[in-house]
Amino acid sequence: MQSTRRTFMTASAAALAAAAAAPRAFAQWRMNDRYPDPAVELLDPSFGKYRLALASVERIATGMRWCEGPVWFGDGRSLFWSDIPNNRIMRWQEETGAVSVFRQPSNNANGNTRDRQGRLITCEHDTRRVTRTEYDGTITVLIDKFDGKPLNSPNDVVVKSDDTIWFSDPPFGILGNYEGTMATPELPTNVYRLDPATKRLTVVAGDINRPNGLCFSPDERRLYIIEAGVTPRVIRACDLIDGGTKLGPYRALITAETTGTPDGLRCDVDGNLWVGWGMGAENLDGVNVFNPEGKPIGRIATPERVANVCFGGRHRNRLFMAASTSLYSLYVNTQGAVGG
Repeated sequence: MQSTRRTFMTASAAALAAAAAAPRAFAQWRMNDRYPDPAVELLDPSFGKYRLALASVERIATGMRWCEGPVWFGDGRSLFWSDIPNNRIMRWQEETGAVSVFRQPSNNANGNTRDRQGRLITCEHDTRRVTRTEYDGTITVLIDKFDGKPLNSPNDVVVKSDDTIWFSDPPFGILGNYEGTMATPELPTNVYRLDPATKRLTVVAGDINRPNGLCFSPDERRLYIIEAGVTPRVIRACDLIDGGTKLGPYRALITAETTGTPDGLRCDVDGNLWVGWGMGAENLDGVNVFNPEGKPIGRIATPERVANVCFGGRHRNRLFMAASTSLYSLYVNTQGAVGG
């Protein structure tokens, strides 16, 4: 595939505090009350089959400072996500719509996912580590060093079907005291593969400038990596080799606008990429959707920059969008890839 460049112009005290902040924030945004929702845009006719004419973008929680790392727990019908500067992991319950604090302090948690046994895997900025929350609620440190040196600030994480944990390690959490604690990086900005059985940590990508969001294709033959240390940002497609344990040559699949900020991403079952976007201008904020060849096919506009996304709900057909201060959702006519 050729490299492409795409331009788009188009309940606790903390929980009560979040709820108290909600009326003002909700007043600034009004859900569309007519179908179809104009916020869901077709950039290519192929996106038509994924758009539900009778579904609208919904704001389901607000009052955070910077939302990241959404992850769906179907067995609890709950969504968990990080509120990094507020040093907490939040929880939204599908049955009641209740929002509460799951963990505080969270060590400035960022990316979250589940392993294939259903346990929560979390990237922590402040402690510069990747952890696993066991079934009884205890926390196991999976990794915090490489070659005897502390990690930078693990950012995003995905778990492959062979139970290996792949995570990015840019320095964003140690560049200041807002999303972690300021420190001097001692390692390059690598993407790592951790085998939890052997505890062996290996570098799978060592020459990507500040890797950020990660996502496997549905067949796990490809890893997508968002390179955040270049302008404009680039989404790289990396083929897996050696039995899926290493990355072969990678290429620029999607290049953002100069002011665009792709951040986190997930695949649906057809291999389309749903990417959190925004920051440069209001008309960039939302989610951009690309087919596996990197062609833009759809867009979901939101009033805030979207950092990361995941699929959830009973049929994995509800897209959850972790935006700047709020959590949004949209039912779509596809499903998230297993393990996303």
